[in-house]
Amino acid sequence: MTEPFVPTPAPPRLRLGRLLATPAAMEALQEAGVSIFGLINRHARGDWGDVPEEDRLRNNLAAITSQRVLSGYLLPNRQMVWVVTEWDRSVTTVLLPSDY
Repeated sequence: MTEPFVPTPAPPRLRLGRLLATPAAMEALQEAGVSIFGLINRHARGDWGDVPEEDRLRNNLAAITSQRVLSGYLLPNRQMVWVVTEWDRSVTTVLLPSDY
């Protein structure tokens, strides 16, 4: 008898470097009941969130050509949170658009 197929999680597509978050982003995530680690995990695995198709395509290219990658996630409370990994993969920052 063969073993059932069990899918494994996709490996990360991005090295994230040092992880940072603005106080406003942390507050928005807490108010929405969303884990910062969940968003960072999605970002690292290439789930760019709630961004236009053009930005998805740009992020897919940026992930393999050492360019800056920006994901956007709309929280349940309708607040947008960005996750940005710098081109050199030294830092990933979670922030609100108003923090930029």
